Amino acid sequence: MTMAEQRALTDGPHPPARPVRASGLPRGFVWLIAAQFLSALADNALLIVTMAWLLALGAPAWWAPLLKFSFTLSYVLLAPFVGALADRVCKRRLMVAMNALKLLGALALLAGLHPLAAFALVGLGASAYAPAKYGLLTESTAPAALVAANGWVESAVVLSVLLGVVLGGALVAPAWLQSSWVQAVVAGEWLAGLGTCLPSVSLSAMPTDSLSTLRTLQVSLGCVVAVYVLAAFCHWGIRPSGATYARRGGASPRRLWIDFRAANRQLWQDRSGGLSLAVTSVFWGLSALMQFAVLLWATGVLALGLDQAAYLQGTVAGGVVVGAVWVATRLRLRHALRVLALGLPMGALLVLGPLMIADWRWALPVLLALGALGGVMVVPMNALLQHRGHRLLSAGQSIAVQGFNENLGVLIALALYAGLIALQVPVQAVMVLTGLSLAGFVGLMMSRRRRGAVAAS
Repeated sequence: MTMAEQRALTDGPHPPARPVRASGLPRGFVWLIAAQFLSALADNALLIVTMAWLLALGAPAWWAPLLKFSFTLSYVLLAPFVGALADRVCKRRLMVAMNALKLLGALALLAGLHPLAAFALVGLGASAYAPAKYGLLTESTAPAALVAANGWVESAVVLSVLLGVVLGGALVAPAWLQSSWVQAVVAGEWLAGLGTCLPSVSLSAMPTDSLSTLRTLQVSLGCVVAVYVLAAFCHWGIRPSGATYARRGGASPRRLWIDFRAANRQLWQDRSGGLSLAVTSVFWGLSALMQFAVLLWATGVLALGLDQAAYLQGTVAGGVVVGAVWVATRLRLRHALRVLALGLPMGALLVLGPLMIADWRWALPVLLALGALGGVMVVPMNALLQHRGHRLLSAGQSIAVQGFNENLGVLIALALYAGLIALQVPVQAVMVLTGLSLAGFVGLMMSRRRRGAVAAS
């Protein structure tokens, strides 16, 4: 055991006040899963509905990834502070407050706020929600059950993505928008007050069809708001862990930043922590890029509608769920690094798929396999990262460091993607470059790991 690990054992959080089950999973775990599932479900459905909103307004294609960019920005800018916040307040109460902030962002969009501003508000809530959720999980779960608990949580997260894009696709499908129920709501003006969502758009000058679509999409946004409300009720079943921490670095923003920077450096310098942090940061960055690339590929190359493209994108998330559930029951934490090599076949699928597939039926098994490989790869790496972070840092601080690096990867990937699409680079070429980047990165990490093992011996 290293000196850092010894200090972590003596300086870590106080033992949880509430007991855990014999399985090692915390009491109230089901409510934690349900609350974060519904909150994330609404996030993903909101993204698809807002993309349809932008299409109705005639916004260019490269605006779509900027929605995710504005959502993710708070994760990076506020990372030095949300970890300390999660460690100093009751994590359940913080999750309730942040879900309410996300609900406020959805309501603001419904009232006509600019989509990027509304998504920035939703992302602000999500940025503090994440360290509270994962910090509570790490505090309350026995180390032997951490991979299994992460498997359930990550499966719920990815399932929320899967069902979120399916729900979003259903809410923008012509069959829904033209249904008698939606038309009755629009005719009754129950959701009045549509505002201007882009500075250059005048609603009075819009074509009648586009304005009608915006009116019906207001009903879809109202359905997303209802999911956030349902999530709010589930939060009250979560059990606080009772863990407390010594205050780290003082309360001033400068001291918090200094403390966060030191924590970030400490986790990167840890052999296992740094490797897993690099892998998860690249993985989630490229995953965010592929989320939009698959949608554009499906609509532009496979000639699908946005609702059908959302269902196809959900296939990837479904594969991740399958892979995550499978690996959660078969792999121990000490063997987590064995899954690193799976990035090589993932890269190969990303390179060959767009070049060889021109029909959505062939795309389904490829995207399913891609998601399954990703699920098997990311769950053990995420569990290893949380384990090392909790040993070296506090639970909230380690999750904040993780979120900062992973979401910085997302911002970089989305900025690159938006730039390439604005330059009219074909989406197939973007996907091929993504596959080559993933395979090259994994090969580099595997080579460094082998050299480190040789040097240690």
